Amino acid sequence: MGTANKQIRVSESVKRELEQRRHEGESFNDVLERLLDDDRDLLAGFGAFSGTDRAEAMRAVHERGNQESDSRVSAMTEARTDE
Repeated sequence: MGTANKQIRVSESVKRELEQRRHEGESFNDVLERLLDDDRDLLAGFGAFSGTDRAEAMRAVHERGNQESDSRVSAMTEARTDE
């Protein structure tokens, strides 16, 4: 955690968002550095679901969406008339 040598102005909504993302003991500078680092890291968040049931739940939702989409396409195909 370094000392601030510049000031920037942000809107109240941006400040609230930064406060929500702020970890205990972090300065606003720390938050911004972490967010900027996460933004550059293409693998940030990779494996975030490991050890949870979220990945399986997301797969189930995805599969259900695919099935519903297939059903709608089939219904449109059956309803189509080539007169």
